[in-house]
Amino acid sequence: MDLTDMTFEFCKELPANERYNLIDQINRCSVPSNIAEGSGKNTSKHFAEFLSISISSSFELETHLLICERRKYGSEEKLRNCLELLSEVQRMIFSFREYVLKAEAIS
Repeated sequence: MDLTDMTFEFCKELPANERYNLIDQINRCSVPSNIAEGSGKNTSKHFAEFLSISISSSFELETHLLICERRKYGSEEKLRNCLELLSEVQRMIFSFREYVLKAEAIS
């Protein structure tokens, strides 16, 4: 959720002409929503699938942020902070997914 808050704040600084393109794409990356949806599934295997989708969404978000970097959109500091937190979140989700899959294999 912190990552989502941070990226929404970053998007406020992007050019208005990106409102229906890049900004919407960034805001639709549903990293925490996929985790939340997966947590309500009946099996660990299904939860792990949603964690995989969340990881995929995080890489989509990363790509959009790197496009902002290349186009020199927004605050460099806010962008760097978003990318750093995103990298941490990606590692956390990947590790959690591995844990869930191991727990499923043991069951």
